[in-house]
Order: sequence, then structure tokens, then C-alpha cells
Amino acid sequence: MKLFIYHTPELTPSSEVPDCAIAIDVLRATTTMVTALAAGAEAVQVFSDLDKLIHVSEAWPTEKRIRAGERGGAKVAGFDMGNSPLDCTPEQVQGRRLFISTTNGTRSLERVQKAGAVMAGAFINRRAVVNYILSEKPETVWIVGSGWEGSFSLEDTACAGAIAQSLLKELQLPVDELAGNDEVIGAVTLFDQWQDRLLELMHHASHGKRLLRLDCDEDLKYCVQMDLLDVLPIQREPGVLVKK
Repeated sequence: MKLFIYHTPELTPSSEVPDCAIAIDVLRATTTMVTALAAGAEAVQVFSDLDKLIHVSEAWPTEKRIRAGERGGAKVAGFDMGNSPLDCTPEQVQGRRLFISTTNGTRSLERVQKAGAVMAGAFINRRAVVNYILSEKPETVWIVGSGWEGSFSLEDTACAGAIAQSLLKELQLPVDELAGNDEVIGAVTLFDQWQDRLLELMHHASHGKRLLRLDCDEDLKYCVQMDLLDVLPIQREPGVLVKK
């Protein structure tokens, strides 16, 4: 097995397709997807384009759909919800499909949707991601951070490092044997340094600061909880993720 970490979807090799790909957007898209499926959502369908989201979701009865739109950390006007995982309560999402478009996370999922297996990862479901990889043993694994508008983000790289560190321990491998690129070593090192202070790290992160300005303190506290939910959003068809 070889593990590759890419800080943003733009940095992934355009000519290659991995056996397994994990898209990460800790703040907050993939955290929200995990939470929605854990709370009973029928599926999560991702879009980079808001107009396409509206068009596709029109085919669903109003009571069976939730339109979630976020740009710049804020809820898009006219949508049912933004991108807060705390809004994904069973009362809100049970039996409904979440149609979601966010600034960064949905782009990562679209970039890797041709991989053999595609899933959404976050701190809150780190163990579920690791268990899947250990069970299926894919030869090539990509962890793709969402970053912020094409740039590196601390939170996604730290989460990638958390997954990589757990795999190293479970497989009892030296990092050089698992790492397919230098980013793996960098991500593991970042997580090792901050694993007991993840909320503090979010307060240093540029998008964490952006969310704090939007009074999303509770979102940050929720997003850094490790192994909270045993739920793995996995792609059933391109752009549609269901609970595994």
C-alpha cells in the first residue's frame, strides 16, 4: 500500500486514478456530511455549482430534500441551511437527501469521483476511514485536502496526518514504507505536534479565524472531536455518498 496526501484537489495528478480516495474538508463540508448521514439522511449529493444543485434537486419533493449552500463560510441566501454540522439533527435530516455545495470541500469530492472507492473523511470519523482502508487494503490511497480556494489549510493537513498516523500504527510500518510523497511525512509531523491541541490549531488556521468571525465557535469545537462517529460516507454513484 502507498499513501499519498495532496493539500488541495488542484495538486492531484491529472493523469492518475487511485484505488481509494478520501476527500477531507474538516471546516466543514466533510464533517457536515458525516454528521448528516449519522443523523439519518438518505444520502448526500455534492455539487460545485449552485445553479446545478438547484436544478437537480428540483426533481425531489420538498419534504425529501435539503439544499445546503455555503460560500465564504456563510449560508447562501435562499438555501435551507449553510454548512454547519450542528444543523444536521435527526429532526432536520432524517430520511432526506442533503444537496450540498460549499466553497472548497465539494470540489475535492468531484476531483476524485472516478477513484475505485471514494469517501469523505474528517476528525470525527477518522477511525471509520482507517478501518475501511485496513479492511480493503487498496494499493494506492489518496487523501485530498480541500484547502481554501486552492491554498494549503492547516486543518485538512492535520486530519490527513491523523489518518496516516493511525495507519502507520496499525500496519506497524515505518513512514518511508507507507508514504508515497513527502506530504505524508509533513502531515504526520503536523498532527503529532498538535494532536492534543486541535482546537488551538483551528484558532490559528485562516479558515478557523474566518469562522470565528462568523460566530461559529461551537462548530470548531465539534469539528475537532476525534473518532466521534462510526460513519463512513462512501460514494455509491458519482457525486452521491451514502452511509457505510
